Amino acid sequence: MKCPACSSMESKVIDSRSGNDGASIRRRRECLACEKRFTTYEYIEQVPLMVVKRDGRRQPFDRKKIIAGFVKACEKRPISIDKIEEITIAIERAIQKKYDREVPSKDIGEMIMETLAALDEVAYVRFASVYRQFHDVNQFMNELKLFLNKEQK
Repeated sequence: MKCPACSSMESKVIDSRSGNDGASIRRRRECLACEKRFTTYEYIEQVPLMVVKRDGRRQPFDRKKIIAGFVKACEKRPISIDKIEEITIAIERAIQKKYDREVPSKDIGEMIMETLAALDEVAYVRFASVYRQFHDVNQFMNELKLFLNKEQK
């Protein structure tokens, strides 16, 4: 580590501890040439996860969008914001586990649909109507029939 005072490359670690957020390590160092003390931080390098949209555009993953989708679908339903947050965290972890750098938006939508189908039927139908981009009542009814058939099995 290069000393900020004399530019010497020789230093020793005096103290090492976890950073406030737990995602970093704070190291207190002393230069062996000039004896100046300084602090360094070590972080895990994170490559941002990109979402590939239906039209091929890419944008950074944003968990706030998942929460917003859940909040809209679950509006006036007996589902707490804590439960929505818990589900969002689970979906985010599943995405990070399965995908390295890019995730199709379709896969995120399907994860949300599966979760909502098990959680609340009305919220599922609300989300599906927007996600599947129904153009008429017949498409909406077909989706409902598929859902009801899955429930009966």
